[in-house]
Amino acid sequence: MNKTLIAALLLATCASFSVQAQDADSSNNKSADNGGWSGSGEFGFASATGNTRSQNVNAKLGLNQENEQWKNSFFLDVLRTKVQQKVIDTAGNTVKQFDTTANRYDGGASVGYKLDPRSYIVGAARYDHDQFGANIWQGVVSLGYGYIALKDARNELSFEIGPGYKKYRPADLAVVTNGVTVEERQAVLHEVVARGLVNYKFRLTDNTSFEDTFLTEAGSKNTYLQNDAGLAVSMTKKMALKVGFQVRRNSDVLPGIKKTDTLTTTNLVYNF
Repeated sequence: MNKTLIAALLLATCASFSVQAQDADSSNNKSADNGGWSGSGEFGFASATGNTRSQNVNAKLGLNQENEQWKNSFFLDVLRTKVQQKVIDTAGNTVKQFDTTANRYDGGASVGYKLDPRSYIVGAARYDHDQFGANIWQGVVSLGYGYIALKDARNELSFEIGPGYKKYRPADLAVVTNGVTVEERQAVLHEVVARGLVNYKFRLTDNTSFEDTFLTEAGSKNTYLQNDAGLAVSMTKKMALKVGFQVRRNSDVLPGIKKTDTLTTTNLVYNF
C-alpha cells in the first residue's frame, strides 16, 4: 500500500506539471506564465536548555495550482519533538534521558479537473506516519466531486466528497507477560471510506488572512477527523507570521491511547 500511494503521488505530480507547462505555453497573461501555481513554506523551532531540555521542530510545504482547467494541491508536513524525561534504569536508579516524544510526517496530493468554473472531479491520496499516534501509519486514496461554492476578493469556500479506500496499522499494544511489558504488533486493517473536505479562506485585511480546512475519512471500523485553522499576518509580500491550531481524532483506538491529538504552532511563512 505504501508503494501504491507513493506511485500515485508521483503520477499526480508528473501529470500536473505536464499540464502546467502546456498552459504556460498557450497563455500570455501573467497568471498563465506559471500555470496558476502558488506555494508556501512554514518553519517553527523551539529549544530549551538548563534545568530542562526540549526541542521542537515543525515544518510545512504546500503547493497549489488553479487555472481554467485544473485545481490541484500538494502538501508535506513534518513534526519532531524531543524532551528530557526521568526514567528508571536497570539498576533501579532515576536518571534523566533525552527522548523523542513526537515523530510524525504526512504528505498528500489532490488533482482536480474542472467541469466548469465551479465544479470539478478530484482524485486525492494521503499518507501519514506517526510513531506515537493512534495509528503507526495510514494511507488513503479517493475519487470524488468538488464544488467551489464561494469565491470573491475576500472569501473562498470549496467542498469535496467521494468514496475512497483506506489501509492502516494501529499502534502497538503494550501487553504484560510474566511481569514483562512487550509491545505487540497489530495487524494491518483496511476499509472503504467516505472522504469529505471543506476549505475556507477569508482575508480580514490587506495583510491578515484566515484559513480553515476540515477533513473527514469515515469508515465502518474507524473515522478519522482533522481540522487545521491558521491566522497569518504578512510582514512583507513574501514573509508572514502564522499561528496555527490542528485537531486530529480517531473514533476507534486501542486501550490506553487517546482519541484526540492537538497541535498549536507559531511559524514563519515564506510565500512563493
